Amino acid sequence: MNLAHQRYAGPAPNQIPNDSVALARPVLEVRDVTKMFGPVAALKGMNLTVYPGRVHTLLGENGAGKSTLMKILAGLYEPSSGTISLHGKPYHPKSPKEAKALGLSIVFQELSLCRNLTVAQNIYATHEPHRFGVIDSKALNNQAHALIQSLGLPISATDRVADLSIARQQLVEIAKGLSRPAHVLILDEPTSSLSDSEAEILFAIIRRLTAKGTAVIYISHRMEELMRLSDEITVIRDGEYVTTVQKEHTDINQLITLMVGRTMSEVYPPSIPGTLREDLPPVMSVKGLTSTGLFHDVSFELRPGEILGFFGLIGSGRTDVMKALFGLTAHTASITINGAAVTIRSPQEAIEYGIAFVTENRKEEGLSLNHSVAHNISMVALNQFAGPLGFIRKRDERAAVLEEILRFNIKTHSSNTVAGTLSGGNQQKIVLAKWLRTAPRILILDEPTRGVDVGAKFEIYRIIRELTALGTSIILVSSELPEVLGLSDRILIMHNKHVAALLDRTGLTPEHVMTHAAGFNS
Repeated sequence: MNLAHQRYAGPAPNQIPNDSVALARPVLEVRDVTKMFGPVAALKGMNLTVYPGRVHTLLGENGAGKSTLMKILAGLYEPSSGTISLHGKPYHPKSPKEAKALGLSIVFQELSLCRNLTVAQNIYATHEPHRFGVIDSKALNNQAHALIQSLGLPISATDRVADLSIARQQLVEIAKGLSRPAHVLILDEPTSSLSDSEAEILFAIIRRLTAKGTAVIYISHRMEELMRLSDEITVIRDGEYVTTVQKEHTDINQLITLMVGRTMSEVYPPSIPGTLREDLPPVMSVKGLTSTGLFHDVSFELRPGEILGFFGLIGSGRTDVMKALFGLTAHTASITINGAAVTIRSPQEAIEYGIAFVTENRKEEGLSLNHSVAHNISMVALNQFAGPLGFIRKRDERAAVLEEILRFNIKTHSSNTVAGTLSGGNQQKIVLAKWLRTAPRILILDEPTRGVDVGAKFEIYRIIRELTALGTSIILVSSELPEVLGLSDRILIMHNKHVAALLDRTGLTPEHVMTHAAGFNS
């Protein structure tokens, strides 16, 4: 049987475990659901069967239709055809508020928080406790504190969201989704911004919820993670249902083949011989880089054609170092680029020195979400398309945008599509394309594959290798240790806001890296 083309409506009776009578009746059923946007089918014949007390993973590449299905379930879209039932009754909410009232809650990958409000105000937004017709702030904080304590989250109810890291903001988003009881909880890439310790908190929460009978629909591109958590796994590709399998009846290689429609023999492409030029002077030398309260005395050299990995646990200071190198954070240091001393006080100066920065926070710092794909790709490199009188040569701009869309395989109906309507992975590709139009000599990549599926990751890794072969030097920041080990020539490990070690990749093990990252010398 060719699993890549197998289609059926849900797990067969012999697939359903016999250790729970509750599994005999699904809590949520999706049957032959299609969603059309004009002539374009975002979903075609989608099927999903979810049981109480189980974790059902939805797996597919970016643009496969996962987000469209979730928005239908959340009441943001109406299906064009097909049926959905909740507890055996027709389910067709008209809004997220109505979906929550019916017992379905969703935590989207992209944050939907008000940064100027407190954690408590965000968690209970739209359903705050009232007294005498006004919001009861004391009761609000008490309820939020109790929820935070029960979930074991390392945040405070009175913290202002703007003062929290992206990882802590993601925990607030999760608490917000759990602020009302739910029969079905949808988690869309919930660990994309979390450290390993914070992810463990989430996994413990999921175990408690399923033990109480809550059904969890889990979306993640982290294969090891979904193999740990899942009970059932549904694969979709190009908007179509492929198959549903039991976790114990499959493995990562098979799932990747089902998801991308081809066998991927190598996730991390090997380095191209002759790329790293250790015989040449460093392209960048940094000595004593310090920013008060953020990091201290960071020193390193970046070689031509090198991928220098930066690894550290959340709070180690690695992202703050990148922001300083790009002129976003005040700092002191001795920095040379190609042997010349430089002072970087702003992003504009960094760009003039040939530095590009792909930020970890694409939504707020990497993209103009309300503008088109074309605008986002060309915005930093507009001078390339300027004519003699300063007017933009639109034909050249369109050609360059199309070139990047094809190079990164960005799934968009048109270059005029609003960037904010695309999936998170396609948005990340746009950010990469934007900076590569500047032909940087030094490329800083902070979590470049966050929220990106396996197939798209491979494309990004391939482009990274090609860039180094052309002489670009890359600083790679990633919380995924296999990614750092798989791509880097050397790895700088940070702990407690300073450099713990700078090690050659050859022979380096994950245990060795984590020993330094945790503050223990091996």
